[in-house]
Amino acid sequence: MSKDVDPADLMALCKRRGFIWPSFEVYGGVAGMYDYGPLGCALKNNIVEVWRSIYKGREGFVEIDSETVNPREVFKASGHVDEFADKITYCTKCQTPFRADHLVKEFYENPDILSLKELDEAFVKHGVKCPECGGDLGPVDEFNLMFKTNIGPGSNRIGYLRPETAQGIFVNYNNLYRYNREKLPLGVIQTGRSYRNEIAPRQGMIRMREFNQMEVELFVDPEDKGWVRYDAIKDEKITLVPNTTEQPVEMTIDEAVTKGIIANKVLAYFVNTTKQLLLRLGIDPARLRFRQHLDDEMAHYAADCWDAEVLLSYGWMEITGIADRGCWDLTRHAQFSGTDMSHFKKFDEPVEMEVDKVKAKHKLLGPKFKAKAKDIAVAIEAKDPEEAKSGKIVISVDGEDIELTDEFYEVVRVTEKVSGKRVVPHVIEPSHGLDRIFYSVLEQSYDYDEKEEYTVLHLKPEVAPIKVGVFPLMEKDGLDAFAMSLYEKLQASGLASVYDGSGTIGKRYARMDEVGTPYCVTVDYETLEGDLKDTVTIRDRDSKQQKRVPVDKVGEIIRNLMSGADFDKI
Repeated sequence: MSKDVDPADLMALCKRRGFIWPSFEVYGGVAGMYDYGPLGCALKNNIVEVWRSIYKGREGFVEIDSETVNPREVFKASGHVDEFADKITYCTKCQTPFRADHLVKEFYENPDILSLKELDEAFVKHGVKCPECGGDLGPVDEFNLMFKTNIGPGSNRIGYLRPETAQGIFVNYNNLYRYNREKLPLGVIQTGRSYRNEIAPRQGMIRMREFNQMEVELFVDPEDKGWVRYDAIKDEKITLVPNTTEQPVEMTIDEAVTKGIIANKVLAYFVNTTKQLLLRLGIDPARLRFRQHLDDEMAHYAADCWDAEVLLSYGWMEITGIADRGCWDLTRHAQFSGTDMSHFKKFDEPVEMEVDKVKAKHKLLGPKFKAKAKDIAVAIEAKDPEEAKSGKIVISVDGEDIELTDEFYEVVRVTEKVSGKRVVPHVIEPSHGLDRIFYSVLEQSYDYDEKEEYTVLHLKPEVAPIKVGVFPLMEKDGLDAFAMSLYEKLQASGLASVYDGSGTIGKRYARMDEVGTPYCVTVDYETLEGDLKDTVTIRDRDSKQQKRVPVDKVGEIIRNLMSGADFDKI
């Protein structure tokens, strides 16, 4: 496979053959937006199904589909309203906007951590000018990346298009927890569109304004970060770039955990699961590594975070992030919504423990609330002691929200026999960028022979949009009818197939090779008569080998090949 891929050549192929089209092209297009064509949809869906087969199949996770428009409160709790911004500058001459940190990346190892003032100073220090016209750059400012909208008429309810699918899982935690019979671990997956109003999207599908994610949220006991199948993969080798050395090193999963390079077993397990997924999709293992976030780019709430990076024509590019997010997400949504999002961890036997309790001050509640005092006291004593320690709580009685200060309650420590305790689950999150994976699979499979002027996509059969091309040698003498009948049977059996009778056999093979079709079947005159009657020729895309096989075995043989059977032995 060629490693020197010109992205323009690949995108030209994608456009010509129906993988990817620039969105709204008849109106001049919009940067950072693409439509999936017929072959692109098929490839994208095949990638999703491989991902599902791992997480829904082997791991037994459940899947949900949540709204893409969320009320402001969701993203206020998650931090996106206040923090989800890039640094922007405009050319004072041509008014072109730029992402400020990208303009100084050649001078700083990690420019995205620079402050607004530091970026302003960097422009002066390094003489950075507008890349478009050479004009001076204006002051750097923050630019929130979320698309803002209104929910319903007027502007009373502000909403945002989601910048990630994860929040839909977090806000549904209680529903999912009950569905899972209040047990941990609880694994949830979701795939769908997310939206980020990128300042100046570049690099084709690598940075898009509307994109697809395959996100996984695994809720685990904070005191138990093992995994039931860890021992089965602990000796697997993986290439890591730890933040301590920033140099790639190959080691086993268990070595990485034992040495404290990866924070815990469950995180290490899903780093390895991500590797297995990407290799199965066709990513070159020699061009795949896992880079640990540097201390200054690690989220303050994260225990550890790793990026799966692939080597593309653009350089090393992140396509998946795997993080231990701690209890940040559920704690924030519990705090902002006033909803308990904890897990009751049952002990093997009851034990005596000192616990905090919220105790109502009945003598003060009676005169103040009269007939409602008893119900208010019950609601007070059901509140979370940690919330009550703030000095203010909100309770709901008969549909009315009542705000109370600690004048009416107190938090006391008592010793009692308890059967368990409430803990806020921690979250392990493998978040996959579907579009980036899609592009990476295409680029790493792309092979162009300049001498022969011949292009092949070496796509894995499992993800290839078309599995079989069916050809008559000639479109006459009954060969076409026989080939069409075979095509219809293969298609009806679930094997994505195409019939092609146009042009020479060589040109038809070339068309199929160019879109990554792994197998082609040719019906010739020997199929209809003679010693080889009722046999056809199967051709393998990568080896170019051909074999004669019984026509009634074609579907079975192709499925065996897709499962890894040796072409030489069919």
